[in-house]
Order: sequence, then C-alpha cells, then structure tokens
Amino acid sequence: MKSGHISKLTLQRLPVYLSYLRGLPENVYPHISATAIAAGLGLGEVQVRKDLAAVTSCGKPKTGYPLQTLIQDLERFLWAGGCSRTVLVGVGNLGLALLSYGGFSDYGLKIMAAFDINPALVGAVVDGRPILPVSELPNFCQRQQVQIGILAVPAAAAQACCDALTNSGVRAVWNFAPVLLRAPEGVLIQQENMASSLALLSHHLKNLYEKADGTH
Repeated sequence: MKSGHISKLTLQRLPVYLSYLRGLPENVYPHISATAIAAGLGLGEVQVRKDLAAVTSCGKPKTGYPLQTLIQDLERFLWAGGCSRTVLVGVGNLGLALLSYGGFSDYGLKIMAAFDINPALVGAVVDGRPILPVSELPNFCQRQQVQIGILAVPAAAAQACCDALTNSGVRAVWNFAPVLLRAPEGVLIQQENMASSLALLSHHLKNLYEKADGTH
C-alpha cells in the first residue's frame, strides 16, 4: 500500500513501532506477535495488525513477524528515499539542541547545515554541520536540493524564513516557532506547538489535583 493511502494517525504510529522493535534483543525475540507489540506499547491488537498490514506481509499465523524482517520493512516504508536533506534555521538554545541531537539519522533525516543571523555563531561547526549566515540559505537550499527545513526561530521571523525555504524548493517545514505559517500548495507544515502540549499536561495535573481534593 502506498503511504498516500495510509491515515495520518497510522503514519504517526509506525515510527513508534520501529523504535520499540529496534530496542528488542534479536536473540530473545527472533519473532514477535502483534499481541506482544500491542502489550508493549499499550495499544489495541487489532490496531497493530491493521497498521502493520499496511507496510508488510511478513506476519504468519502462530509464529508472528520475523523481528529483523519487520524492522527492515518498516524502515523501507518510512525512509524509502533515504535520508532527507535538511537544514536548520535558528541556532538558539532550542536550535542548538536539535542540531546536536544524533538520533535524527535513525529516522531518515540528515541535517546538512544550520543558519543564523548572529555573527558570533556564523562560522562555527556543530557535529560536522556548519553554521552559515541566513543570507546564504536560498542558494544553499537550491544547490543542495534541500527537502526539509526546520525552523527554530522567534515567531516574528518565522514566516519570512518559511518563505525563503519554500521559494528555494523546500517542500516540508518542521516549525518549532509559536506561530502558524502560510505556505504554497504542496508544502507540508508540521507544527510543533509546545504551548498546546503544556496546556494538556497542565490540564491533566489540574484534574488530578481536583479529584484528590474532592476525596477529603
């Protein structure tokens, strides 16, 4: 099945399966069942079977899925094009943390360079990736055929940086700035809204405290 025919929720779960399976020792789990995966992740067995059926046919009744084959099928489906060429814009505290994170390559993302307006940062190298002036962003993206742009800039600068990326051929933007962005048709904006996540956490704690207070 092609990824375009798979729901967004399924696509979001597939990397979770992959991460879980990669953490299992092969010598202990040469095969694994949908039941075991569901139990390990706290998901429904039917949902796990449905999700995995979209990307692999290696599962067999009674024996389950060969662990390494299942991992390879998930990797092939998720990262069929290899590592996506990526740039990071904004090397503040959050941007530096993202730039220093070594796990992105495990999920098909390769940060090639970072960009910032701070002259004190330009010219530095972080884990082999240069920090370049923002003025060089369009030329770099066009020359290197960059596919993904990560924005870790202040809200006021986010739309201009997004425009620079999309005008240079970038077709996917991972936005950490606290602002909704406009983009041309065919460009995907993935918004990471920390305020929304914090609101959910705070609401959960509020409910817990209210329930605790009600018991006294």
